[in-house]
Amino acid sequence: MIAPRRCPRPSERRRAAPNPRVRRRVLMWGLSAALVMVAGAVFYRQVLETEFLRGEGERRYLRVGEIAARRGMILDRNGEALAVSTPVETIWADPRKLVPRLEVMPELAQCLGQKPAELRERVQANAERGFMYVKRRVSIDEATAVRALIASRGLEGLEFDTEYRRFYPGVEVFGHVLGFTDIEDHGQEGMESAYDKLLRAEPGLRRVLQDGRRRIVQEVEQVRPPRPGKDLTLSLDRRLQFLAYRELKAAVAENKAVGGTAVVLDVATGEVLAMVNQPGYNPNDLSGREADRRRNRALTDVMEPGSTVKPLVVAAVLERGLVTPTTRINTAGPLRVGSNTVQDVHNYGGLDVTGIITKSSNVGVVKLAQMMDYAGLWKEYDSLGFGRPTGVEFPAESHGVLRDYKHWRPFDHATMAFGYSFSVTALQLAQAYAVVAADGVKRPVTLLKRDKVPQGTRVMSVKTARAVRAMMETVVSDKGTAKRASIPGYRVGGKTGTAKKASGRHGYGAGRYQSLFAGMVPAGNPRLVMVVMIDEPHGGAYYGGVVAAPVFAKVMEGALRLFNVPPDEPAPSMLLAGGRAVP
Repeated sequence: MIAPRRCPRPSERRRAAPNPRVRRRVLMWGLSAALVMVAGAVFYRQVLETEFLRGEGERRYLRVGEIAARRGMILDRNGEALAVSTPVETIWADPRKLVPRLEVMPELAQCLGQKPAELRERVQANAERGFMYVKRRVSIDEATAVRALIASRGLEGLEFDTEYRRFYPGVEVFGHVLGFTDIEDHGQEGMESAYDKLLRAEPGLRRVLQDGRRRIVQEVEQVRPPRPGKDLTLSLDRRLQFLAYRELKAAVAENKAVGGTAVVLDVATGEVLAMVNQPGYNPNDLSGREADRRRNRALTDVMEPGSTVKPLVVAAVLERGLVTPTTRINTAGPLRVGSNTVQDVHNYGGLDVTGIITKSSNVGVVKLAQMMDYAGLWKEYDSLGFGRPTGVEFPAESHGVLRDYKHWRPFDHATMAFGYSFSVTALQLAQAYAVVAADGVKRPVTLLKRDKVPQGTRVMSVKTARAVRAMMETVVSDKGTAKRASIPGYRVGGKTGTAKKASGRHGYGAGRYQSLFAGMVPAGNPRLVMVVMIDEPHGGAYYGGVVAAPVFAKVMEGALRLFNVPPDEPAPSMLLAGGRAVP
């Protein structure tokens, strides 16, 4: 039996088949609402969030980077480069991209000469950062090896930048004067430190576009141009510096000494033409630079000058009219001063003032000093520059030690006459000798090239200076203590010194000496002054005339040739013997 078909009610028919007009209206409302939402979103982002979105985009792809700038060069007086900055590559990384590739770290470390474990630890420690230096200022071989590794292993996250590295062509020959720079190219010692503000460069800034791998694809603009550092011209002569360094190094080795120093001054200008020390160090090597080897001993180390000050004591008594070159002094000893005694190596008996210098008599020079009060000798040393810095503006330059005469005792007065109880640097001693060489005018010394001669200050008369020079010529004769300082064809004036070396609180150490020679050439009209000190020679000889004087002769012979200094006239009839002039 078939059930009858039920007819739907009218309300049911309306629900099952909605009105087409209503459907169209609902659809239009939905589309309108969507359009309004899209338009609102566009308006919000294009109008209200424009700056924010632009900043986000630039933050990801627009960068401000540095433009490396060159540090100023250091030149010798003839324009030869002593310190230059050369472009090198630096490797940096995005650690976030290296963390997933830690298995490659041993190979990367091998390319750069680093320890794999340390490199891995650095990468992991910076895993949340987007930048770290892998190695700065790499060599060409290292950069080539890293690029090959990137290509072969598909390594991402490593990038290259350009920086400047300081290079010193003269290596250890100029190291003590120049100093060196750190990894940031800032001067650390020597002239690099003293004139860092002048030499330092200011890097430029540029805005660049980078791709997703942080590679630069376009330079947008230069924000600030790079400013290179200014060049610095020193007074040193490169040729003479090499010569002095070679001879000093050879003398230190030959005499088995612990060190040495030598300084050469231009008498007319006060310029330092050479300043060398031993032991040396290589400023190009950033590792293993012991502080002891880096000292510029000519400026930082002090010494008791020994007999090299005797001509200065003679100058003081001559200047005051207390004696003449022919005045005779009884040097028979020993000489008692308070509870102490002063004596010579030999008993010379009666000597004139010139003979006291020729024979280097301690007794004779003490008797000359005793003709002045304490203040007189102190003022002489003070006027020559002892006890104060020379003013060359070198870091850590020593003042030396010259105690106030008010605190002297009688034996201090005596020992100061033959170079003990006070201390000087090699440069201070050279400056004092330059006064005698310059006819009594003291000029400020400098490590920078001078365009004009400074005025200077007169500290002794022309007559006194020339008389002392004539006396010092006898030291370099057959009768004196420094025959090995002679130079064929030239007159040489100078003085030897053999000073016992102080040993802290324990006085003077046995067998420890400093061998000195200070002199000038040509003696008739001096152009150059040189001081040589060999520290603790252990090769058997230790007298200044045997150890230090030959260095002076070899260096000055070459210097006279380099500077085309003609031989001076034969010595006038001023050599004195027995109180009478020798014709």
